[in-house]
Amino acid sequence: MAFAGRTHLGRYRLVRQVRAGQTCQIWLAHDGATHERVALKVLKEEYRKSRHEIGQLKHEYTVGRDLQHPRVIRVIEFSIVEGVPFLVLEYYGVRNLKQILNDRVDRLSSKIDVILQEGTVGLEYLHQHGWLHRDVKPDNFMLGDDGHVKLIDFSLAKRAKKGIARLLGGRSKIVQGTRSYMSPEQIRGETLDIRSDVYSWGCTLFELVNGRPPYTGESADELLNKHLKASVPLLTVTQDNVTDAFAELVSRMMSKRRKERPDSMADLMREFQHVKVFTHLPLD
Repeated sequence: MAFAGRTHLGRYRLVRQVRAGQTCQIWLAHDGATHERVALKVLKEEYRKSRHEIGQLKHEYTVGRDLQHPRVIRVIEFSIVEGVPFLVLEYYGVRNLKQILNDRVDRLSSKIDVILQEGTVGLEYLHQHGWLHRDVKPDNFMLGDDGHVKLIDFSLAKRAKKGIARLLGGRSKIVQGTRSYMSPEQIRGETLDIRSDVYSWGCTLFELVNGRPPYTGESADELLNKHLKASVPLLTVTQDNVTDAFAELVSRMMSKRRKERPDSMADLMREFQHVKVFTHLPLD
């Protein structure tokens, strides 16, 4: 059923709503020009005149339009049709890693090596093109029917500062991100670099194996304070099938001091190649 009686947005025929977030709906659609299945990220009615939300969609298109990699979602078009702003994306499966985790954590155990490798490669590609994702979390990785992973959602992505610009970046008055995965420097509003995404990817991997994020809190302030000051958790405390080497690497990714983390996703991938996640390989 299409929204408000509508069956099309421009040349795109609406097939069905896949899911809905706070500000957007995701629709499976048929492209009348290319005859491909695509995903439409459509602003909900109450946000269709919001300059901020329209700007977020435009920004996501700006980031993604030149990215062409099998581990990164393809961003095709930004458009406004009859007052409805939307983004056109490659259609790739219907569930992200968070949704699968909420179903059952062991559903991901046998796939963790592929998720780890392909998620890292997708982030490395984004970094090579000068962008920081700034919202790395299970929700932003799609697992396709083919068993492969794609990085999605560039609404918070920002150009990485280099050289003197990074040193003189100052502090941001607006702190953006998702609290369960934000690096200490992101919480403090400092100038970010690749190692902030490394931290968030560490929190994500911790959750994918453990079933819960590394830190929880009864309030936003308590949760953020744990990212700033609490000791870094070790996966082997709660998961006896995780190897010491993998647990140590994930903890190092979540170090409070960014200089103690791996410097890049490429460095991280080289380390992953010499580390097993599980002592005994889980069964499907």
